[in-house]
Amino acid sequence: MRVILLLACLIAAVSAFGTSSFTGSTITGASNGSSLSMMRHRKKVAKLGKPADQRKALLRALTTEVIRHGRIKTTLTRAKAVRKHVDHMIQLGKRGDLHARRQAMGWIYDKDLVHSLFEAAPERYSEREGGYTRVLRTMPRQGDNAKMAVIELV
Repeated sequence: MRVILLLACLIAAVSAFGTSSFTGSTITGASNGSSLSMMRHRKKVAKLGKPADQRKALLRALTTEVIRHGRIKTTLTRAKAVRKHVDHMIQLGKRGDLHARRQAMGWIYDKDLVHSLFEAAPERYSEREGGYTRVLRTMPRQGDNAKMAVIELV
């Protein structure tokens, strides 16, 4: 008798609360309009806290300045992000053909800087197969304690 009463209570409880979340129904989001976000596993692009167009403009400007001055001081995250682009521009300068020159002009803002890069890069980096830049950590920034770095051409 007790077993039948217990089963009846269980059946009543399940019917009162509806279906459980373990039946395969998907969760679409909360009722307050918030959306669920996934983790960024294996996403290697440094977002730099900017939308895509501003991020591209920042990386182009930093690449131009590193090639122009040979060394700049910026945050560590920006230095690590721009290192890839500077190495690519030097690789294009070493290649030296017309297509490489046009690709470099599409990225670097200064046309005269591209010409000087294509003149100097083949003899300066002829024996080196990569790693044209060096990122050195420096003291944190005074105002917000951000990690700072110097990126320089080797």
